[in-house]
Amino acid sequence: MEEETKPKILVVDDEEDLCEILKFNLETQGYDVTTAYSGEEALEKDAASFNLILLDVMMGGMNGFDVAHRLRANEETRNTPIIFLTAKGTENDKIMGFNAGADDYISKPFSIREVLLRIKAVLRRSHQPKAEQKERHQLVFNKLIVDLDRKTVSVEGQDVDFTKTEFGILCTLLEQPGRVFSRHDLIRQIWPMDVIVSDRTVDVNITRLRKKLGPYSDNLVTRLGFGYYFDA
Repeated sequence: MEEETKPKILVVDDEEDLCEILKFNLETQGYDVTTAYSGEEALEKDAASFNLILLDVMMGGMNGFDVAHRLRANEETRNTPIIFLTAKGTENDKIMGFNAGADDYISKPFSIREVLLRIKAVLRRSHQPKAEQKERHQLVFNKLIVDLDRKTVSVEGQDVDFTKTEFGILCTLLEQPGRVFSRHDLIRQIWPMDVIVSDRTVDVNITRLRKKLGPYSDNLVTRLGFGYYFDA
């Protein structure tokens, strides 16, 4: 692999020994690796220049969730892939991680082989699929196809009628599979600002959307107390 084509990875963890172990193994696999030992130090780096960020959650000072929120709020790093590394592996912790903008979540202790496989998978998803979707202007999951130009939805080869609101919700969830959107998130993104919308209205639209998705209805998941997400 030529030097200029090496994917650049930023490893952020307050355990310096772990940083060095990850750096050594990643560089052995052909990655260009930079380390940071705190969230504050990570934000001082040129984060936009990295292809992926491995980010520890539990650090002294600024934690990984806060760092991720800062990166996602910046236009230049909004789409930079982030993989969380953390000893906190409960379901709620993972939900918090994905809501903070994570592309993947690896619980400690982990094997180096697992980390390498996850990195390859995230880099592959973050580049090739987006380029394909941009070229064909579609969101695709198996035989569920959303045509963004024609504003149509096809389920198992059959066109299904969706309202503008249902179409907007489906697109929002499909564009970021795995991310939990609260009712407030969906209201803010789908409905006009001058329209008053209740949580019940969101629930009704989700119910209608599930019915129209047919065999993919179970992929539209309710996370009680949090919101909704598309499980891909």
